[in-house]
Amino acid sequence: MIRRRKIAAVISAAAAASMLLTGAVAGVASSASAATAPSWCGPKKITMGLTDGFGGNNWRLVTTASARAEVAKCKSVTKLLYADGQGNTTKAISDIKGMVAKGVKALVVFPDAGKAILPTLRAAFKAGVVTVPYRVDPSGVNGKDYTLWVGGDFVTDGKNWGTWTKKNFPNGANILFLSGPAGNSQGADERKGFESILGNGSGAYKYIGEQPFEVTNWDPALTQKVLTAAIAKYPKIDVIFSDFGPVMVSSLGEFTKSGRSIPALATSDGNILGCFYQDNVKANKDFKLMTVATGTDHVRLAVQQAVARATGGKIPTATQFKAPVFEDSTTGKPHPVQCNRSINDWTFLSSQMSGADQEALLKK
Repeated sequence: MIRRRKIAAVISAAAAASMLLTGAVAGVASSASAATAPSWCGPKKITMGLTDGFGGNNWRLVTTASARAEVAKCKSVTKLLYADGQGNTTKAISDIKGMVAKGVKALVVFPDAGKAILPTLRAAFKAGVVTVPYRVDPSGVNGKDYTLWVGGDFVTDGKNWGTWTKKNFPNGANILFLSGPAGNSQGADERKGFESILGNGSGAYKYIGEQPFEVTNWDPALTQKVLTAAIAKYPKIDVIFSDFGPVMVSSLGEFTKSGRSIPALATSDGNILGCFYQDNVKANKDFKLMTVATGTDHVRLAVQQAVARATGGKIPTATQFKAPVFEDSTTGKPHPVQCNRSINDWTFLSSQMSGADQEALLKK
């Protein structure tokens, strides 16, 4: 049974926790010491900024907390400022400008809107701020438009989804792809990856729904609206690809209501999704699940790169975050589907942050 009320309550708690984090991230360096500081932490004292294009889901909450934990390792960062664009590109641009005006020396940005953010990133970089966008590609050039883009290997995520689909559906499949904001580079790269395995849609593997993907903004409410509409429109959906799997849970019961099995999912991990799978797999003959690690630790590498450059620390050699395959219900490798019922549903078991710490964050 899908716990819609519980999911809605947790989403509301996430929004509240996000507001608390906004005011709590100052003075993070108190826990670091010279003896334990990592090599990327240099001696120069700085104020640092962290901005989200949309910070209102649990993935972003854990990501923000992970960033704060990483920054806390370096006492040279005397203050960390945070701003949430709330899915509004105009506000996201204003937030970045505000950080520059407040005198931050390093700025880590999740540029949800992609290229629309580029002129603002460029202005921050030109103003002398170490500017490090991560995860979503803002379509600029390192050293010209910003200091460094710390990307994710989303092409490989797509290849992993495609390879798994080809193995489990050797004769072809109808595939629905859900991603974030329109034009986001993560979805584009994932599509490159699975098309390299499954083809461009003209063969046995067909891509249904809006192209190149259904826009969800990685928002639970919009994801539910999009997926519910797709279930009603398409009588045959064999596989769903999604780069934020947990937000699908509140909508998957629509398949059951229409007398259909929940289809195979190739997506990112989340405790709520793993538990939903375990609760519903027996009643849904077509339900299979494969996940890649959800990437809440991606921000840690971006923080390291920004702090190293702004404080005079040793610059990390890695410039790209690589998320491994995490679960596969068909092989059990590298892990069977995970579910920890002793902690909050909206935690991510692939994260470096423990499930207990994530749960404590959501209770704030």
